Amino acid sequence: MDEYELEEVKREIVEGRALAIRTNNLVNALSADLKAIARRQQATERRYFVNAALVYVISMVAVLVLTKVASDARLETARAEAGTTRERVQALTTELETLRQAEEARVRTGRQASEFWDLAAQGKRRELLEKWPEVQKLPLTRAERAAFEASVARARAELSLLDYQEGLEHVRAGRWHEAQASLRASLAQQPEASHAAVATLELGRALTALGRQREAIPLLSQLAESSTDREVMDDATFLLAKAQIEIQAWNDAKGTLRSLIRRFPTSPFANPAKTMLAELGLEH
Repeated sequence: MDEYELEEVKREIVEGRALAIRTNNLVNALSADLKAIARRQQATERRYFVNAALVYVISMVAVLVLTKVASDARLETARAEAGTTRERVQALTTELETLRQAEEARVRTGRQASEFWDLAAQGKRRELLEKWPEVQKLPLTRAERAAFEASVARARAELSLLDYQEGLEHVRAGRWHEAQASLRASLAQQPEASHAAVATLELGRALTALGRQREAIPLLSQLAESSTDREVMDDATFLLAKAQIEIQAWNDAKGTLRSLIRRFPTSPFANPAKTMLAELGLEH
């Protein structure tokens, strides 16, 4: 091999080595670029992952919030419906109770009305009058109330008459305690009865016989002044004067006797009244 060829070989070796170095440098540069690209890719992927995770979290939070809102809305609706249902149940319960009470009242009214009619039919007057205040409060029809009131009025009139007659029997027998009790009962049953004036007169007589002139005087005074039965007015006036004398109300007795003489000059009590007035004038 000549020198020229040797130089060529050296030159090629140098160039080959230079090429290898450049190739190695390029490979290193490429490797560095690849590593940088890989790092950038990893960073990008991490950003994508973080963004995806953030989007996921936000989506889940939004879904949960919307679910909570929808759940609350449904719960509120359910509560409103439950409240309406409870109110309706309460109203129905109240209505049912009202109907039950009305039915019980109707049955009770019918039973008591029937019992009241039975008492009237059987002529049990006192039991009828004792039951009347209770029956009077019942929700009676207008016809029932009118019929019941008529039965009560009739029972009062009959009892008043019976007590009056019983009182007169006691007066005739001198049973003054029984007489005044029966006559009071007669007047209490029917104070405006046709026999009320005579019953009041006989009650005054019974009271004076029992020594209770102060109770008798107001009854006899009213009877003497304003009785509807003029036939008993002179009797009441004379009896009043005697009661006033017995309690030593001399001036009142004198005035009563003068009134009797003036108002009833033809009364059989006129002459006894004059005699009593003269005696009072002498003694008092």
